[in-house]
Amino acid sequence: MAQLTQTEVEMTRFKRRLYGIKRRMAALTPGWKGACAGIGLTALVLFLFQAYYILEFRSIGEKLLGTALLLAAFLLVSGLLAAMFHLIKKLPTRYVWIALASMLMILFCFIAAMLIGILIWLAVLVVCSGLGALVYRWSAGKYREARFRSRAVALVLALFMLLMGLTGGYWLLSNGSTEQPVGYLLQELKTAERYASDLANPASKGTYKIGKITYGSADGYRKEFNQENSLVTEPVNGSAFVDNWSSLRKSTFGFGSDRMPLNGHVSYPEGDGPFPLVISVHGNHDATDYSDTGYEYLGELLASRGYIFISIDENFLNSSPYDDLMLLNTLEAENPARGWLMLEHLKVWEQWNTSPGNPFYEKVDMNQLALLGHSRGGEAITSAAAFNRMSAYPEDGNIKFDYGFNIRSIISIAGTDGQYKPAGQPTYLKNLNFLALQGAHDMDVSSFSAASQYNRLSFAKDSDFFKSSVYIYGANHGQFNTTWGDKDSIGLNNKLYNIAQLMPPNEQQQVAQVLISAFLDATLKGADEYRAVFADLGYAREWLPNTMYVSNYMDSQTTLLSNYQEDVDPGSSSLPGGEWTGEHLEQWSEQQVEMKYGPELYRAVQLGWDQATAGGGVPAYTLRLPDNQVGAGSDSLIVFDMADQNESGEPALIDMNVALEDTQGHVATVALSKVSYLLPMVTGNLLKFPFTSFTPTKEPVFQSFAIPVSEFVAANPEFDPSEWRSLSFRFELTPAGTVLLREVGIREPVKE
Repeated sequence: MAQLTQTEVEMTRFKRRLYGIKRRMAALTPGWKGACAGIGLTALVLFLFQAYYILEFRSIGEKLLGTALLLAAFLLVSGLLAAMFHLIKKLPTRYVWIALASMLMILFCFIAAMLIGILIWLAVLVVCSGLGALVYRWSAGKYREARFRSRAVALVLALFMLLMGLTGGYWLLSNGSTEQPVGYLLQELKTAERYASDLANPASKGTYKIGKITYGSADGYRKEFNQENSLVTEPVNGSAFVDNWSSLRKSTFGFGSDRMPLNGHVSYPEGDGPFPLVISVHGNHDATDYSDTGYEYLGELLASRGYIFISIDENFLNSSPYDDLMLLNTLEAENPARGWLMLEHLKVWEQWNTSPGNPFYEKVDMNQLALLGHSRGGEAITSAAAFNRMSAYPEDGNIKFDYGFNIRSIISIAGTDGQYKPAGQPTYLKNLNFLALQGAHDMDVSSFSAASQYNRLSFAKDSDFFKSSVYIYGANHGQFNTTWGDKDSIGLNNKLYNIAQLMPPNEQQQVAQVLISAFLDATLKGADEYRAVFADLGYAREWLPNTMYVSNYMDSQTTLLSNYQEDVDPGSSSLPGGEWTGEHLEQWSEQQVEMKYGPELYRAVQLGWDQATAGGGVPAYTLRLPDNQVGAGSDSLIVFDMADQNESGEPALIDMNVALEDTQGHVATVALSKVSYLLPMVTGNLLKFPFTSFTPTKEPVFQSFAIPVSEFVAANPEFDPSEWRSLSFRFELTPAGTVLLREVGIREPVKE
């Protein structure tokens, strides 16, 4: 045989290596088939569950079509990516394709938490691929002739991966844990002997018999608004207030943005009246899972207590995954439409109130109006209140406004803020009563957004309004609405959240009933005694669930000495000639308040102290009033808003001394704990362990304090409040800490 050339020898070696690779790959093929089945079937089941939930309220045909189109899109995109990976030849193309398709399907399931979705996909990829490969190879007989060691290793790996898969499935299906104990409960912090009162529970059912009726456009898209006894309203043209109303949306609802219906559920007291009117609006939810029925518990309570309560339908402005092509072609700029529609409803009620023969003829007190909104509805009420006083639409001056209703009060439940900015500016409101409720475990609007609107609301000196906010431990976003419940996200996204920490839904709705009813009685019915509830929640201790609350209050009877909005000089105050000084402070700076996801527009001063480094001095922050400042009366109150800013270490109550000094040098000192301790930052672990730290868990929430001047006089009878000249916060009762301070003032008693 002729001697082989060097080239032929190299070719022979290459062919042998190639044959060996092919033989080994052929041996692996059954395993890869199992891996494909494992990851593909797992992801497909999750995907089908999520698709069903998102399309739950569509017809069977629409469910099938929507699911099929989305699955086809995932397979197409992943197939293209798999084809690119095929060029590398490191993994079988089929496996790469299935793995990428699985990634898209799993990310679709956890679209609200993309990073966690990627981690879940990686875990599913490793566990299910490995388990699928091992099971397939075992069933195909690949281990029958293998050595005992190989079979044992395969069995151990399979059991380990099965255990990991079962653990992951249990974690996903569980509701989390109550690992964060509830501290500083209302009834323990506010003891009964301090709050002797004869106030009646505002959540008690009233004396009026309740009537119910609906109204809506004739032949509308929902039959409940077209009953035999329903009142008929005309649709309104809202095309200027919303963009991108798709043909699919028009097909679903039967109308375009130029014919928006005015639909509402009415709960009313059967009596002569006239009665105050409350209009409520839901927020964003699946457009075909109607949200307007979720406030019936509020409507029935308020109607029994002498209010006409309307829950209006704006579901057609909500997200609709099917109509929005799975969020690829969404409705745009709909937020102003939500507020504008509320005013259009008020126009209808104004007309009915003056129309003989209408069942509500002269039954409505149009001088006592309130708006209530949940989530995006909580921002819609501020848009409505702003539009109500404008002459034209800020985005188009050709659209004239002529509303001018006497809206006295607005109530935001877990409200958004800043999604609509008139002419690019935040919504500034004046001379309105305002109540904001926010859950510490809100998994949708997870930062206290309405606090920003609270701080943008101002009062004229000669007015009689107040504002309040209440931050509620254990409350989530959805349980204020009985339709939404404990699920603040969509489908499997909800399984990432720690809902075990939530208060029961009936308790969360009890909070809403107590505070909303008390607020409306105080602001629409002149029951000023209920203002005490918002100035100090201790007066509601017997009515509210026993959890932790942080409440804030301010009214038009307060003269602000410093609100930290006037300039950036740490030494200046809001009163010309006033001066702030600090002694032995670790931190002293004015800044915008940082919430969970960034700074807000309102400002505060940050004060930090540590007695260990104070050199024996007392850390203090002192305001020297100008010489022409009028002193305080004996029935006045020294008021201020403060928030804990200690983000590390164990949470603890904070105490300090508040001192007043007169022109003769007489000092009167009262401990903060005389009225209440400063609560630590409230921690709300929204995500389940081990992802708790993936989102912020706390933010500064301001707490109001009001110390009667009479307490200072009692502490030092020589102190003359009429000659009061300085106010000092002395940080000598708590060894170290950091706080935010804003809106320091003096409050006069409410005028009779």
